[in-house]
Amino acid sequence: MEKRNLDPYLQGVLNRDRRMLAKTITLIESALPADQEFSRQLLDLLMPYTGKALSLGITGLPGAGKSTFIESFGTLLTQKGYRVAVLAVDPSSPKTGGSILADKTRMEKLAVNEQAFIRPSPSGKTLGGVARKTRETMLVCEAAGFDAVMVETVGVGQSEVTVASMVDFFLVLMIAGGGDELQGIKKGVLELADAVAVNKADGDNIERAKMARRQYETAFHLLSPPYANWTPPVVTCSSLTMAGLENILKIILDHRDKLTESGELQAKRKEQAREWLKFLVREGVQEWFYESPAAEVLAHALADVEQGVITPTTAAAKVLECLKGRKF
Repeated sequence: MEKRNLDPYLQGVLNRDRRMLAKTITLIESALPADQEFSRQLLDLLMPYTGKALSLGITGLPGAGKSTFIESFGTLLTQKGYRVAVLAVDPSSPKTGGSILADKTRMEKLAVNEQAFIRPSPSGKTLGGVARKTRETMLVCEAAGFDAVMVETVGVGQSEVTVASMVDFFLVLMIAGGGDELQGIKKGVLELADAVAVNKADGDNIERAKMARRQYETAFHLLSPPYANWTPPVVTCSSLTMAGLENILKIILDHRDKLTESGELQAKRKEQAREWLKFLVREGVQEWFYESPAAEVLAHALADVEQGVITPTTAAAKVLECLKGRKF
């Protein structure tokens, strides 16, 4: 097999070539073994150029206005001189695997901004609706000189947990009314938040947004703060009028400064790297398992369990025995 040249990809990313950046991300997202090996080598070379960007996770319940917020906040960042990358995860169809990938149409202004780069990715089958290669894509964007990398989740299930485990700052968007306050608390999403922003605080909704803000502030008093040097603030904002967005940027920068000074940010990144490794190992073991002879043993065990011949506990023990190399 012909050996591929890493240099065009490496130099293309480091020289901020948007076409090569897009090609590199496509390579990383490829499921072909040859592409995966090639992208691993490339990422190793890019690693020294990463770690300096603001990494932000944005989540919220459906209707919270995530895409509009990201467009407005991303526009503000570019006005401040930041180069902004947006990694927007689109939900994939569980039947066809297809995805709409409509974020560029939802973020029309940011999509044509020279200082911004939007990359929609299908969530695929990854737990939590976060694209499998989102972490690697973040590294590529950092190496390409983007000062801020924002990851938008689909806002369902475990996506909040997954995104919170890969970013420095996790912002939860809420809206006033409709029971969203109680829903947010029930899901435990507040425990993950570095800040909560009650969005759509404009027009005749301002007072309701202020009331929701007070409710979240009360809820935070019942939680143990994740950091010794940071208490998550609750603010209101409007993606339409841009009100409150400057304050959110100030909060994000303040968070980075305080946690860097205390050493907590460095410790968080190390822990995230460890968890990333363990996640990849678990994922690799699962793929290997279903391609091994043990998968056939599992199929027989499932049939026995369905017929009531043995208990799931005994069936699981039999399958695991296969993994120890005793029986196939």
